[in-house]
Amino acid sequence: MNLRPLILCLLACAAALSTVGCNSAPGKPGPGPAVARPDQLHDFSTLYAQNCAACHGVNGHNGATISLANPVYIAVAGVGNIQRVTALGVPGTAMPPFALSAGGMLTDQQIAILSQQMVALWGNPSALAGIAPPVYASSTPGDSPRGQQAFTLFCARCHGADATGGHADNGVTTGSLVDPAYLALISDQGLRSIIIAGQPEQGMPDWRHHLTRPITGQEITDLVAWLTSHRIATPGHPYQSHP
Repeated sequence: MNLRPLILCLLACAAALSTVGCNSAPGKPGPGPAVARPDQLHDFSTLYAQNCAACHGVNGHNGATISLANPVYIAVAGVGNIQRVTALGVPGTAMPPFALSAGGMLTDQQIAILSQQMVALWGNPSALAGIAPPVYASSTPGDSPRGQQAFTLFCARCHGADATGGHADNGVTTGSLVDPAYLALISDQGLRSIIIAGQPEQGMPDWRHHLTRPITGQEITDLVAWLTSHRIATPGHPYQSHP
């Protein structure tokens, strides 16, 4: 049997493949869609879903912490505070820093996109109805005894006389506001923000809409001082120490 023609054919095929290149080889998958680097992601919905939704809720509310899709909160905090907290986090709480410069994984541009789009999508210029709100952050100290009096006046009806829980007018059962585990997870500013902006999805009114009158900024400062006076050094510890 003469193998010379077969050998010449095989050599010709090999030469042709080497000329065309491997990219045209049968069965080789084609190029997939381009994948952007993490620092090139600029889509708000994706950035929010990946970094914020787990704690603040899929659509900015009904999460484990403060609702971001609350127009009153957006109006009181403003884009500057939202951007700062997103970048630097809140030390001592579950809110981490997201800025690369603070050990996070987001660029300044990505944090700006998150903050600006929250305001654009969830804010409402008429949310405050022309009424000046208490300042976002207090610069004066609070008075705990006065805070307890303010709690009795404004909050006890729903949260119980001793703040350990009760039943709101809308039938929602409220949890303890003085539970040490809860107070260990929320900052003073977090408490202040909730008192000012309320939690509409849970039926909690903002600072304006209480049965008696609006809560003043100093009363909110005093309320926070009284609530945080219930913090302990070892929250959640199941055993008391003995001498």
